Formats: sequence, C-alpha cells, structure tokens
Amino acid sequence: MKRKLYKHVVCADGFKMSVQANDSAYCSPRKDGAKSYTAVEVGFPNAIEPLLMPHCEDESKPSETVYGYVPAFLVATVIAKHGGIVEGEVPPGVVRLESHPNTGKEK
Repeated sequence: MKRKLYKHVVCADGFKMSVQANDSAYCSPRKDGAKSYTAVEVGFPNAIEPLLMPHCEDESKPSETVYGYVPAFLVATVIAKHGGIVEGEVPPGVVRLESHPNTGKEK
C-alpha cells in the first residue's frame, strides 16, 4: 500500500502546519491506513505555536522541525485556535474543524 501524505493544513488566520500519520511518522498507531489515530506528527509550522511546544523535537528551530506524538485532540484545538481549516487534510482521528466564512481575514 502506498503511504498516504496529507496536504498541509492552512488555517483561517494564515497559520500552516503539516499533520501526518503513517508507518514512518511519530504517530499512534504507527502504521499506514489506520482507521483512527490518537496521536499524530506535526511538522514545520509557519509560526511558533505554544500549545505544540511540549512536543517539539528541536526547540531552537520551532518552524523547521517536527513535533512527535501530538494528541489528536490537541491538533484540533490548535486548528480551532487559528480559526479553522481553509485548506488541507488531517488524518482520521483528528477532528476536521472547518473555517466559518466570516472568521477569515478581510480581503
């Protein structure tokens, strides 16, 4: 089976991060195609997110590293904090919180 790579999450306020779960990611369960993940790997956010910092692999470069075994509920909390998803995907087990049209940046 080909490894699933999820598209980067982009939130309403512009916050971006990779959220991955597969047999080579720091996730639980650590396998491809699980029906649900309880923890996932977050990577390369475009800004420091204090909620994620306890899981940061290299605190000296918080936007250039991965965050291992981040609880799925915490990823959903981060997404909600940043206004919801406007683009991207999350693995099963992470609640996909869509952005409400009125919460995005004014054009």
